[in-house]
Amino acid sequence: MGRIAFTLLLFISTISSAQVKLFGTISSKSTLETPVTVKVKDSLNESIIAYTFTDHNNKYKLTVNKIGKFNLVFTALGFEKKIIPITITKEQTELNTNVVLVEKSMRLDEVVIQAEKAIKVNNDTIVFKSKFFKVGTEETVEDLLKNIPGLQIDNEGTIKVGNQEIEKLMIDGDDFFKKGYKVLSKNMPAYTIEEIEILKNFSNNSLLKGIEESKKVALNLKVADKFKRVWFGNLEAGLGNDNFYEFRGNLMNFGKKNKFYFLTNLNNIGYDSTGDLQQLISPIGGGEVTNIGNNQGAKQLLNLSPSTTNFNQNRTNINNAELASLNAIFNPTKKLKIKTLGFFNWDELDFFKNNVNVIETEGTSFTNIENYKLKNQKSIAFGKLELIYNSSKTTLLEATTKYNNARFNDASNLQFNNTSTIQDLKHSKTLFDQKISYTQQLKNKKAIVLLGRFIDEKAPQNYSINRFFYQDLFPENRDASSVAQSSENQMQFAGINLNFLNRKKNNDLLAIQLGNEYRQDVLRSTFSLLKDNDVVAQPKAYQNDLTYLVNDLYFKGKYRLEYNDIGVTGKFATHQLFNKLENKQFSSKQNPFFINPSIGLDWKINDKNKVATAYSYNTTNAKILDVYSNFVLTGFRSFESGSNNFNQLDASRFNLNYQLGNWTDKFFAHSYLVYIKNHNFLSSNTLINQNFTQTEKILIKDRKYFSVNSSLDYYLNLISSNIKLDVSYSKSDFKNVVNNSNLREVVSKNYNYGIALRSGYDGIFNYHIGTKWTTATIKTSIANSFTDNMSFLNLSFVFSTKFNIQLQSERYYFGNLTTNNTYYFLDFNARYKLIKNKLSLGISGNNLFNTKTFRSYSVSDIGSSTTEYRLLPRFLLLKVNYRF
Repeated sequence: MGRIAFTLLLFISTISSAQVKLFGTISSKSTLETPVTVKVKDSLNESIIAYTFTDHNNKYKLTVNKIGKFNLVFTALGFEKKIIPITITKEQTELNTNVVLVEKSMRLDEVVIQAEKAIKVNNDTIVFKSKFFKVGTEETVEDLLKNIPGLQIDNEGTIKVGNQEIEKLMIDGDDFFKKGYKVLSKNMPAYTIEEIEILKNFSNNSLLKGIEESKKVALNLKVADKFKRVWFGNLEAGLGNDNFYEFRGNLMNFGKKNKFYFLTNLNNIGYDSTGDLQQLISPIGGGEVTNIGNNQGAKQLLNLSPSTTNFNQNRTNINNAELASLNAIFNPTKKLKIKTLGFFNWDELDFFKNNVNVIETEGTSFTNIENYKLKNQKSIAFGKLELIYNSSKTTLLEATTKYNNARFNDASNLQFNNTSTIQDLKHSKTLFDQKISYTQQLKNKKAIVLLGRFIDEKAPQNYSINRFFYQDLFPENRDASSVAQSSENQMQFAGINLNFLNRKKNNDLLAIQLGNEYRQDVLRSTFSLLKDNDVVAQPKAYQNDLTYLVNDLYFKGKYRLEYNDIGVTGKFATHQLFNKLENKQFSSKQNPFFINPSIGLDWKINDKNKVATAYSYNTTNAKILDVYSNFVLTGFRSFESGSNNFNQLDASRFNLNYQLGNWTDKFFAHSYLVYIKNHNFLSSNTLINQNFTQTEKILIKDRKYFSVNSSLDYYLNLISSNIKLDVSYSKSDFKNVVNNSNLREVVSKNYNYGIALRSGYDGIFNYHIGTKWTTATIKTSIANSFTDNMSFLNLSFVFSTKFNIQLQSERYYFGNLTTNNTYYFLDFNARYKLIKNKLSLGISGNNLFNTKTFRSYSVSDIGSSTTEYRLLPRFLLLKVNYRF
């Protein structure tokens, strides 16, 4: 199949490359101060075959892959339209047409209609007219965004502008989901969108725009006028063989004062309609000014969730998902905005895998075989209320309240070395999160921001396993038949800080922050050995009752100096910590003080070349899972403990970033280098036994990490396609202890290199083809390595405005597997519009080759592992989509 598909692509590409290049120079008696729009239209002037704009030298260049008679149309503001008839034959390869435009006299009362442009650039905003980028196959916003130049959407739905992930995805300037934007992009229909705006140098706080230093990017979707102030939506239902189904619905009303967006999705075809839910509930990141309490959360000890794979997650996602989200934005007055969000998600997930783990390290050699069947049940209810009050043009008060209640019931049937084992894990998460911020904009681009936040989260767990594998660990209790562990994990956070920002007349920036953050963690775990459901022992070294308190009083400063196209940024952060660790036996305190400095330089050499570099020295404080003293069960055969001590970890970091061109250019290249040296770090001392592993955290000096990534995008006029090259290399060097050995050095290296080609034809056919190679090596006293390859070929056929077909194929190759090392997948989707803008019918097929299992290979510093996954079987869905 792979050879046939690639031969087909080569044949089609050869045909498509028989194109005619049109080029020339445009001049006039007066100066041309605005770009000229150049269009190739059919002889009746009804449809656009191709279009472009002149460059800064008033030259144009475009290609046409059709033959016949056409009109070459030139338009520019203030000049008369110029139409030149042309004929393109099979024998032609290029056509040079120079044009002189005649200035058009204008009266003050004349109405000037400017030709509509596909792309507009206005300072920090780039606007894309969606109709120029729709190819007829788009169903969701995610599908539409994949057609926008410069945007990249990966298999998980993460949206990037160039190489940078977006901050949020808004609708007409209003944000529903913040970092959880995948809920919107994966569900909202594409036909509603008239424009896509890319907002550069984006500020989450509107009063800080032009004051704070921000490199963030965001997207804003502008809804077409005909869909405003009216209720509209769509329903799609699909039914297939073997009871496969999918149902999705959207109900919307985007008015000037109020906005409503209700969505639902039910499916058992493996489709993930939510993305990373944690980004919706507790988004990470944020700017220096708005960042308080981010990355705070209660830690859980055990996890029975499916392991991630290095291929399409939907193929192993044997689900039964139900999603409903009710979202509204109200503007009762000009000064007050109220945002409400209600999110409900239910899912039942089945997951199957077989593992063969070969352990060869430090005089230990054995093989473990695990046949794993997992069932995850979850129910998540999340609500958010956000109030935004502008009492004046210079003041802003924001208050956000969140509540999350999640329940999980995980069970697994495990065959461990032919021994039947049942695991059961019941756990939950309850979150209350309150954040308040007040911003006052002062004169001369100055501002103060006051932030406060309180978080309370509980994450208890109850785990049991009906087998006892730990006779060598607990020889005095060899007659035990099962084990159980219950844990109570609680976290409370409270913080407040005051920020002052001053953007000076010469564009220099001074930023000062004073704050205090308090966090309390409670970790209680009870580990029990059972016989016939009766507790026979609770080993003392496997119980924890710990309270960890950290109070961080800090002062931070930043100054950015700008001179012409060079910027120098210096930062420092002073921290006075008050740590307290206590349990039933002891209580200890520590009051360390440290300073974290950094310096950075960025240089805009010219419009095409930019370089940035930075160096920082950071000291970080230990977390709750670093300091607990006794062991906890973290898996059916793994125990872990913390370092039983306060630790501050020191690290140096250097990074270098070079950019050639801009992501909107025909040619764009980006390289990023980072070097990190951990002067001390928490490593592991591990005892490995065939039936269990026991790991203690230990403090070690000197860990090094180096990584370099390069990507290149280039648009090939000859075949109207964009080529993308990606190359990366990383090396990690650290030390650990295994089976009471001396410190041993572990060196890990990873190489990735790939190439992809995506066409941009105006005709019936388009393609997207690519391949990626991955090589990983881990070296201790012995070396383990593997080399894998993944290739894909996607074909799109838009036969008319009513009918289209898409084919997606994938090929996976695992070099270290001697048998069953190559896998092929083929999916397709076809749609026919029965009633324009109203009713359409479709059919989709997944895993048409009916590949039932998938094997992969991985390596670690203690051996290698071969894993086999069960996949969703082949299925066909008949679909109907109704718009109202």
